[in-house]
Amino acid sequence: MLAEGAEFHKPSIEEFFPPALLFEGTPFEVDRIMLIRILMTVLLAAFFLIALRRPKLVPRGVQNLGELALDFVRVNIAEDVLGKQNGRRFLPLLTTFFFLIWAANLSGVIPLLNMPATARIGLPLVLAVVAYLAFNYAGIKAQGAGQYFKSNLFPPGVPKPLYILVTPIEFASTFIIRPGTLMIRLMANMLAGHMTLVLFFSAAWFLMFQAGNFLLAPVGAVSLLMGLVFTIFELLVQFLQAYIFTLLTAVYIDGALHAEH
Repeated sequence: MLAEGAEFHKPSIEEFFPPALLFEGTPFEVDRIMLIRILMTVLLAAFFLIALRRPKLVPRGVQNLGELALDFVRVNIAEDVLGKQNGRRFLPLLTTFFFLIWAANLSGVIPLLNMPATARIGLPLVLAVVAYLAFNYAGIKAQGAGQYFKSNLFPPGVPKPLYILVTPIEFASTFIIRPGTLMIRLMANMLAGHMTLVLFFSAAWFLMFQAGNFLLAPVGAVSLLMGLVFTIFELLVQFLQAYIFTLLTAVYIDGALHAEH
């Protein structure tokens, strides 16, 4: 779109690779996205420290909110999938996953931040690796390494000649695809959501204030409205991605604990 020399610049993938702000050229290089990750982690930790620093028997105010949040993960993910005993055992990991991912996702719609901290591969990769180590650790500890890998790679009840086909599929599915899908699903959803919001809002700004053609202003208003609608939708997606990542991690841990079934 060109009007009176103004040009619309669509969002690009370069937004996810901003220039370094601190320690450029070192392994500790910090850019805008890394600062957002640090900020959201600090805010999340501060919330729970404030909420639970002086717990009362009858929770009130921020303590009540913190306990409701923790109970959501405990009841609806950990105990629902793993049962009470194993759910309690892996609750710290699952709770950390859920709230860290949700907080990192929420930065995409917070003014002045406007960038989901999970939209670049680093954080989703680390979380997927931790989930991978957790469910393999759970399976090996519960069954022993030999029995755990045998149960996963050679499912009982399968005719032996079919193991030539089944075993490579099971290996790829359990030990390669699972962490890969956890990582890619989270990153891709947040990246796509951010690009969509930037497109709608930048188009609205251009059409309403920079295009130089008042006939385009109504189209800009429609783009602004769609941006607001998609912001609400993105809030839902941000929550769901945290929930799905945590739920699947719990499912994988449960499957590892009972791989013989």
